[in-house]
Amino acid sequence: MRLLRAERASAPRRILTALLVSATSLAVLALPTSATAQDTRAKGWGSNSTYQLGAVDTSSRSTPGVIAGLTGADLTSLVAGGYNTDGFGLALLRNGTVDAWGYNGYGQLGDGTTSNHSAAGTVAGLTDVRAVAAGCYHSLALLNDGTVRAWGYNGNGQLGDGTNSNRSNPVTVAGLSGVRAIAAGCYFSLALLNDGTVRAWGYNGYGQLGDGTQVSRTNPVTVAGLNNVQSLAGGQNHSAALLNDGRVWAWGSNSNGQLGDGTNSNRSTAGAVQNIVNARSLTAGGNSTYILRADGAVRAWGSNGNGQLGDGSTIDRLTPVAVLNLANVKSIAAGQSHALALLSDGTVRAWGYNGYGQLGDGSTTSRSTPVDAAGADNYLTFIAAPGYGYFSLAA
Repeated sequence: MRLLRAERASAPRRILTALLVSATSLAVLALPTSATAQDTRAKGWGSNSTYQLGAVDTSSRSTPGVIAGLTGADLTSLVAGGYNTDGFGLALLRNGTVDAWGYNGYGQLGDGTTSNHSAAGTVAGLTDVRAVAAGCYHSLALLNDGTVRAWGYNGNGQLGDGTNSNRSNPVTVAGLSGVRAIAAGCYFSLALLNDGTVRAWGYNGYGQLGDGTQVSRTNPVTVAGLNNVQSLAGGQNHSAALLNDGRVWAWGSNSNGQLGDGTNSNRSTAGAVQNIVNARSLTAGGNSTYILRADGAVRAWGSNGNGQLGDGSTIDRLTPVAVLNLANVKSIAAGQSHALALLSDGTVRAWGYNGYGQLGDGSTTSRSTPVDAAGADNYLTFIAAPGYGYFSLAA
């Protein structure tokens, strides 16, 4: 009887031990699957002629490929710049420094050279950075003290240092302080001040500086009649501002209806976009403009020759239309003639021109409604596209 009681007493211990071993084995087996699913390295796809995808060759990619040395966990933002097939990327790291890679013909990588780089390297002498922006061939950084640094091409005064000299190292934008956000157009720059007003400098041939003239500026000027601004976007030759009340105003070139006011007339001062009242964020690419609404839907207007407005057509739109088959969007980005949406589940959808594979769906077929970027996984936090180029980035 004693032996029988002993065996009965030890049975629960054996069962508990077996369960613990089994649970441990399951945890060990799950680790490789989890690690693979959470590959948080930055990725790029599309045109790669100047190493903008961070690869050792210059072959275009139609599906996302890894950008060496950059992971989403290290970043606070990711932006893309360039023009046509030239391109470069900027990554703001959590330690307040900036990495750059790709095309560097005008010093826009900020490392003191004009050599292209296939691997991300540190922008020289730049620390305590809060935000970054990129134009066709120039770069901007907003520092935590509210001042702005700029580097790269300066033929139109877009570096804001009072000259037209290119810079391969960051210089201070003159007379600018109290800045809380920045944006870059192709050859011009924008800054949002703490008081809700906007400053602009650089190329102004279409009135994109918003000061009522078409005179380019090498120092910042005030965008006329604009207050209570929340965020900014710069297209190739037009500008847009999201106001605190959810409305959007725009100015500059309007050849394709990118100002959203129902006309094709350029404006050198800001005017309201029609039928937008609940915007949460905005972006601009080439000659198109996009907003993300508070309900997670996207509206777009302007150039649509390659389906970049995502409404199933290739007809330019002078006022906003809905991007089809798209919901639960967290952020948006736009290239010269394609656009990206990051969904709340961490996946990416893309639409528009796809001649270099910049939609990431494994093809070079353009799409007038969104498609999934293949292999972009479901962990992504950041997306970026050059407003005037043909590639995409994500991390």
